[in-house]
Amino acid sequence: MSISLSRASDLVDPAPAVGWEDAPARKGFLTDTSVCIGCKACEVACKEWNALPEDGLSLLGSSYDNTGSLGASTWRHVAFIEQPALGPDNLEQDNGARPRPAVDLGMPFVGPPDAGAPPDGGRAKADFRWLMSSDVCKHCTHAACLDVCPTGALFRTEFGTVVVQNDVCNGCGYCVPACPFGVIERRTDDLANTGRVGESGESGAATKVRRVEKVPEKRVRDKNVGIAQKCTLCYDRLKVGSTPACAQACPTQSIQFGDVEELRERAHARVEQLHAQGVVEARLYGADPADGIGGAGAMFLLLDEPEVYGLPPDPVVTTRDLSAMWKKAGLAALALLGGAAASFLGDRS
Repeated sequence: MSISLSRASDLVDPAPAVGWEDAPARKGFLTDTSVCIGCKACEVACKEWNALPEDGLSLLGSSYDNTGSLGASTWRHVAFIEQPALGPDNLEQDNGARPRPAVDLGMPFVGPPDAGAPPDGGRAKADFRWLMSSDVCKHCTHAACLDVCPTGALFRTEFGTVVVQNDVCNGCGYCVPACPFGVIERRTDDLANTGRVGESGESGAATKVRRVEKVPEKRVRDKNVGIAQKCTLCYDRLKVGSTPACAQACPTQSIQFGDVEELRERAHARVEQLHAQGVVEARLYGADPADGIGGAGAMFLLLDEPEVYGLPPDPVVTTRDLSAMWKKAGLAALALLGGAAASFLGDRS
């Protein structure tokens, strides 16, 4: 059961709105990308706890990334975005963007003996920076995937999160295009489709496919094949009072778990702290309850525009206009029936 968009746009806790009595405080994530080191501990912990299939071990070639995006077997995805450092000499290359300082990688200076040490005390600064971010399902307040699910396989938990019931999902896939973030996906069985991917990458399998040199003699089917899959915010762990696996495994506390309202306050305080330190490009994403999805249960502190991270700048629940569309369709149908009746009566007369 979803939440009607006619409700207040600043709805904070969606669980009571769908019938949960004495529901606990809404739970969620705050991902602070300013302290993410790209270790992928969250990806590994998520796969291990949820027994998710391996979905590619080779780097994509575009960055230090082997998964590319969220999907049925990738419920946490760490993005690696390399940006050149912008100084006064190359601002015009980025349409007058705000300067980005070079990054001290903490590495000793290496160069020819006669070059001398750099003026910063023996360390060389790279002329680029990494933006690293661990993406996840947003667990929207107004969730389109819930609106379009015909079987009730997607439901709102007492913690305000959105979860798929594997034994109820019929694999129709309506939820896939409904998600404004491209999070949810139906799982395909790679081994059942192919055992080898050619050099051109042409195959009958899914986009994410294992590259193997030899077809295994015994094929092992992935679980929940054909079923829509996404992050559950470790619903099974929440029910016993445990922290989600990804947040527990994060060594820098880039992924923080807790009550959504508390996380929102913490996020605003962190942005103010970064602004005071001169990181004026720091901003929040998904923390506004008045946005197009009613606020997210998984918020992000970003260091650049959302588009840089592959996030829509102004997400809107895709089912927002459904009621108006059905109303107009009904009026159009009535008009057609009225015209047909008038024509019929005119012929009779």
